[in-house]
Amino acid sequence: MTPNDTTTSVVRATLHEPHDEVVLRVDGLRKRYGDNEVVRGLSFAIHRGECFGLLGPNGAGKTTTIEILEGFRMRSAGQVSVLGEDPAHAGEAWRARIGVVLQSWRDHAKWHVRELLTHLGRYYAPYATADRPRPWDADELLAAVGLTELAGQKIRRLSGGQRRRLDVAIGIVGRPEVLFLDEPTAARSSSASHGRGRSAVA
Repeated sequence: MTPNDTTTSVVRATLHEPHDEVVLRVDGLRKRYGDNEVVRGLSFAIHRGECFGLLGPNGAGKTTTIEILEGFRMRSAGQVSVLGEDPAHAGEAWRARIGVVLQSWRDHAKWHVRELLTHLGRYYAPYATADRPRPWDADELLAAVGLTELAGQKIRRLSGGQRRRLDVAIGIVGRPEVLFLDEPTAARSSSASHGRGRSAVA
């Protein structure tokens, strides 16, 4: 299950009683850059209700793997299915069903916290369903991540930890069915971040 020859470990946890439904499946995933194969035959499946993580040092293929699952990078070989669709060819309706928590957003420094969440949330409104209303109300979301008192604050004035909580809020504003987290330990101390990786939550 290792992306390449560099040591990579997989961790799996259950958020609640898992369903039989497989929401993410990878079979024989490979990615090459010229003669350099950075992901070599990776296979795994994630059921709804599970938390799955890829852990390993730089160069282990974690970022490449997650970007393929998010539909941001094309694979060289293998099969990938996320929420029943191939991310390489999925459309906007599929993208509205996933959430991505980047290591950090860097291009919204002049926005206010609530203002940004409200703006981003509008994208998801056309994809709301009866069983999953979208987007998440901005004030409810701010309360959930502990940023209510900073709703009117400019983003550039947030601390590293506060910015990381905002990153999480941005990732879940559309009430995603699958959530991807890039460097989930970012903004922690260097000792706590040692060996950090990428994870996908279903």
